[in-house]
This record gives sequence, C-alpha cells and structure tokens, in this order.
Amino acid sequence: MTGIAGRGQQPGPAPMLSPFRRVTSRKSPLARSAALRPRAIYNRLIEQAAVAGRLKGRMRCTPMNPTRSSAPHPSAAAPSHLLAFASSVLIGALLCAGAASAQTRHTPATPARAAAATPVASTPAKTPASSSTADAYYHSMLAHGYEEQALSGGQPEFAGKAIEEYQAALAADPESPTLGNQLAELYFRTGRVKDAIEAAQAHIARDPNSLDAHKLLGRIYLRSLGDGSSTGNSQMLQLAIAEYTKIVALEPGSIEDHLLLGQLYSFAKDAPHAQEQFAAAQKIDPHSEEVVLNMARIDTEQNNIRGAIQVLSSLPEADQTAKTEYALGASYDQVKETKHAITAYQKSLSLEEDNLDVERALADALHRDGQDKAALAAYNDVIDGDPTDASAYLHAAEIERTEGRLDEALANLKKAAPLASDSLEIRYNEALVYDQLGSYGEAERLLTKMVADAEHSTGDYSPAEKNNYALFVEHLAGVYQEEGKTDDAIANYNKLIALGGDFALGAYAAEVDTYREAHQYDKATGTLQQAVAKNPKNRSLKLALALQLSSTGKYDDGINLAKTLLNNSPQDREVYLTLSQIQMHARKWKDAGESLDKADQQSTSNEQKVAVLLQRAVIEDRQKHNDAADADYNKALAIDPNNSLVLNNYGYMLADRGARLNDALAMIQKAVKLDPQNYANLDSLGWAYFKLGQYALAENNLLRASQRSTQDPTVHEHLGDLYEKTNRLKQAASQWEESLRLYSKTDPGDAEPGEGPRLQKKLDTARVKLAKEMPPPAQTDKQHP
Repeated sequence: MTGIAGRGQQPGPAPMLSPFRRVTSRKSPLARSAALRPRAIYNRLIEQAAVAGRLKGRMRCTPMNPTRSSAPHPSAAAPSHLLAFASSVLIGALLCAGAASAQTRHTPATPARAAAATPVASTPAKTPASSSTADAYYHSMLAHGYEEQALSGGQPEFAGKAIEEYQAALAADPESPTLGNQLAELYFRTGRVKDAIEAAQAHIARDPNSLDAHKLLGRIYLRSLGDGSSTGNSQMLQLAIAEYTKIVALEPGSIEDHLLLGQLYSFAKDAPHAQEQFAAAQKIDPHSEEVVLNMARIDTEQNNIRGAIQVLSSLPEADQTAKTEYALGASYDQVKETKHAITAYQKSLSLEEDNLDVERALADALHRDGQDKAALAAYNDVIDGDPTDASAYLHAAEIERTEGRLDEALANLKKAAPLASDSLEIRYNEALVYDQLGSYGEAERLLTKMVADAEHSTGDYSPAEKNNYALFVEHLAGVYQEEGKTDDAIANYNKLIALGGDFALGAYAAEVDTYREAHQYDKATGTLQQAVAKNPKNRSLKLALALQLSSTGKYDDGINLAKTLLNNSPQDREVYLTLSQIQMHARKWKDAGESLDKADQQSTSNEQKVAVLLQRAVIEDRQKHNDAADADYNKALAIDPNNSLVLNNYGYMLADRGARLNDALAMIQKAVKLDPQNYANLDSLGWAYFKLGQYALAENNLLRASQRSTQDPTVHEHLGDLYEKTNRLKQAASQWEESLRLYSKTDPGDAEPGEGPRLQKKLDTARVKLAKEMPPPAQTDKQHP
C-alpha cells in the first residue's frame, strides 16, 4: 500500500526537503547546567587538594576577637569576600596554611609557654632590675601568658595587656626578630591590621630576610583583597605578589609558597609567571595533585584545553586521583571528546564512589553519547544520593520521555517541579510529555501560561527571552495543530511572524504546513504569496511557493518559478532539489533524476549528500525500483545512521512491501525514539506491527498516530485494515470512509493515481458484508376483518 505520494518517505505535513528549515525547535529551551564548568571544577578540586593534602594535622587558622570570645573579628573572619573576588583561585585554604606554619614558629626560645599554663595576675608585676635582655625576657613571658589567656582561655580582655607587654619587651630589646614578629602577629589576630602592617614592616626593616614577617605581610594583603575598590584590590594584589616573590626567594623549597604565588599571578592575569611558579612547584613534587590541577587550570583559563589534557594525562597512573580524573573528564568534555570524558569520569568514580559531582558529569556525558540506559542509571544514582537534585529528575525524565516511558517521565517531572519552581525547562518538558500522551488539554494549559509569562507587551525582548518566547509559542501552535484547531494554530504562528527575521520565515513554513494538513491548500498558497511579497529577495520563500504550486497540480508554474532562481552559483543546489521534487510530483522521472544529479554535484557536506540520497530513494520507490531504493537508503544510513527521516522512510517502505519486517521494525523504532512526537513515525510503527501480526501493538501506535493527526487519510486506512483483520468490520468501514473523504481533498501532487478507486472498492466490499450480516427485518402479521 503506497497511499499519499511520499507517505512514509515524507513524514509530517511539510513537503520533504523543504527549501528552508523551521528555525524554532521543540528542544529544551534552556542550556544544561548540571555539570560544573571546567574552571569551577578546578577551583573546587584545588581547594579540596589544599585542605586534604596540606593542612592535615596543622593548627587551625582561627583569628581571635578582642571583644567577644565566641566569634572572630570582622577583619579577621574567614575570607568569604576574598573567595568571591578571587573566584578562580582558592587562596583561603593556603592562607590558613600560611598562618598555621607561622604559628608553628611562634614558640619563643623561652619557658614562657610552660609558664602560661598558670593564670597571669591581673596587674603587671614590677620589672626586675636587670639588663635589657632580662627585661625583654620578663615582658615577653608576661605577654605570652596574657596572649594564652586571651586566645585559649576565652578572655579577650587580656589581648590589650599582651600587646602592652610585647611593646615593653620590644622596647627593651628592639633588635629582637622574634618579638617584632610576635607583636605583628598578635595585632593581626586581634583585627588591628594597620598596626600589624606597620609592625611587620618595622620588623622587616630590622631584618629584611625575616621569613615570618614577609609571610605575615603576605597574609594581611591577601585578607585585604576584596575589601575596597577595584583600584585598592589591584594594589593589594601587587603587594601580595611582591611579598610572596620575596618568600619564594627565602624559602625556594616550599611547594606551598610557589603554588600561592602562582595563584596570585593567575589573579593578576599573568599566565606566564603563574606557569613559571607552578612549574617550580612541580620540580619539587612531580606527583603533586594540587600542582597538576593548578597547571591544568591555567591552561584552561588560556583556552588551551589540549594543554590541560596533556598536563593531566602526564601524571603517572599510580598518581592519578579522583580529582585529577574528574578534571581530565571535564577537559575532554570541553573539546567534545565525549567517550574519553566518560572514561575519565568512570575512573574518578572508581577512586571515589560517592562523589555526586562526578556522577552528574558522567550521566550528562553518557546522555550526550547516546548511552541513555547507562545515563538513566547514573541519574538515578544521583537522585538516590541527593533527592533534592531537580536537574537529575529532569534529565532522567528526558530520557524516559524519548524511550516512551511517559508515565515515569511525568512522575520525575512532578518531583522536580517543587524543587525548582521557577524552572522553565521543567514546565516545558512536562508540556512535552502531556503532548506525547495525547493529553492536549494539559499541554495547552501549561504552554498557554508559559507564553503569557514570556510575552512582553512592549515587544522588547533580550535574545534569550525572544528565543524562549518563540519556542513556547511554536509548540503551543503545534498542539493546536494536533488538536485540529487550525485557527488557533495560525494565530500563534502569526505571533512568530511579528517577531520578524528567521522567526517569521519559520512561522510562514509552519502556517503552510498547518493549512496543508487541514486541506486548505488555497490558504497555504496565499500565505506563501504574502510571504514572498513581504520578502521579495528571499529565495527560500520563492522555492517553497514553487513547490506549493506544484502540489496543487500547477507543475509548469512551479517549475518556471524555480528556474528563475538559477544563477550559476552554489545556491543552485537548493533550486535543483526543489525542481526534482516538482518533477517527481509531475511524474517526470527522467527530469527529476537529472535535476537531482545536478544537485548532487554541488553537495559537499554529509547532510547535503544524505538529502540527495533520500530524495533519490523516494523517486526510485515511487517507480517501484525496489533494489535501487534500498541501495540509496543504505548509502544514506551509512553516512548518518541516526537520521530519523531516513530510518522512518526506509522502514515504512520495507514494511509496506512485507520485506525484512524485523529490520523494518528496528529502523522505525529507532526513528520513533529520535522523534517521538512525529505522528508519521507512530503510524509507520503501527503498520510494521500490523505486518508482523502483532495487532495489539499495532492498534496502540496507530491510535496514537490518529490522535496526533486527524487529517491524514493513510492513518485512517491503516486503522481500517487493522479493524478488518481483527473482525471489527463496522469500525473498519468507518475508518475507510473517513480516509476516502480525506483522499478526495488531497491535492493532485500529493496523491498516488488509483488510490481513490482502490479504497472505494475496499469500502464497498465491507458495506456488502455488513449488509449480509444484518438480520432480516421483522415480519408483522396482517390483520383481516
């Protein structure tokens, strides 16, 4: 059974190989954001590596508040402002590391720490009459005691006394490197930053090579980043770089110092110096996770993703960690090497099973790679680990929807909705599911609300707002079209025309589709004539008008209009493709083949080659050249095995011939998965099941197809054949009658010769059988007087 010309070969109401493509799409309106961007990943991993690898066992960096014992002083609090300012380098952990290392050197060469265990008297004792060294020792001992009471005893009032004693000790021994640094440190820890800077600078003036003093100044400058204006931040950044430059010179073997200086250079957008410091750190420890992550991050910031991959891959297998493998996967994602990304994410998870960030990234990569079963399992693992992850529910629902598991998809979307009540993507996907379920009222309700929310009465939209608005309007119009509400569909497409540009061009095509599906061919022609008048230089619209004229039987008019557009340029390819279609409608097979040959000569991309092969297969199939059609379809699939149009066309052709039915079914099933909302795919699937004798599955899919398009005579004929086969002759006759009515409205260019008489004969036979099955009329006895 062939049915309407191109049925199976040309799914959907639009003419196959239309000269222009609709620019709007029913895909998700929002970009995915479940996986962290590589830069953010590096930041998080660097922070974790610093904390786990280098602060282990060290003293905590907890600034002391001189007025309250329960909270740190604002100026010495955890540097959230610093982390916000310096989002690409997590210095907070290294800052604490620097403080910790300074504190480990804080113990003086005196027995003061032991003495500090005894509470210090509230009034200072008199200084013993001795040398200045003895005075310094005495005041230092008191200072340590007060400091211990203030810091460890929870008595901040002793901080001032500690400062006084340090000052007295330093007055007695002004050349002491230890006392100057201890006073500066205490100033800093009590929030007296200016005094701390002055004290540290004074200490450095006395001892230019004091590592502790330089580190203290460096830490002070780090904490000050983000506290002031951008100019002030830049100055503090340069001061911090200057201090850590001196620090690495004084302590060249410290991997920590090189890393921190490299990160500071990274803040300053000085990649060469940053890389120099990270390279120095790598020489100290070639196997350091933190060094490798920092080096890779610098390459990523310079958009040298290949460099980042090389750095991460160079780490020996034995030294690879969950974090480096995660970063490697993110880098492969950046260059769209999805399979390598998957491998890296899987290795990361094997090293750290419960990392949900890696699981999310793996799930997304698997989904992009078409491994939906594994992706769904990964998303479900994420949901198990974090039941509040709306994104995981959403992506799981997307996979379930494409697999036809619509009830499960809807359930997941219902769970996601309250977790992200403002998510357009969740609401949009919910509308898609309702649409596929045939619950058009629910889909219409959701999309109407989304259109109203996205619509601006002023007509002013940002690019993102306009794209989303157009998407919602286009899909709402599509739902109306499926419901047979032609006027409502056209009204919404007119909203897209008002947006102008490519939105208008796509809307004109959609209006033509809508009118053609409703068999309102004059209005379809009128729409294109109006579009050409408004866009007289648009070749695509003129080609669409030429094709539309041919579908109404005006072949010569269509051919002549198309030929006026030939100009001996690469644009002629689309003209020859359109001419081939028109000539096919006119059954001028030789001319159609010659036009297609010319289009083929100008086809360079795989997409263009597939389009030519598909058109050639259609022409061969229309002439019953089965072997040639098979060859062309196979060539097309060899180039693009995931082309839903080729899969559906080829599968339908085989099923209609009753040939290779299992292959036909597999191809159509794949087409449905790729394009589950296309009613022609569902009809093809139902027809394949019918040919295989699986009538329940056939009926399910044919009914779904008829719900999505009430105006396609082939769908009604297929349902009639199914009902006849399952002994429901009355229902069969009803479907054939409707099919015949729709065939009578079909344009000549779309109909196969002899379809009407063939279907009329089938219907007449059914009516005769039904008449024979009717019981004879009841006989009544005549009454005689």
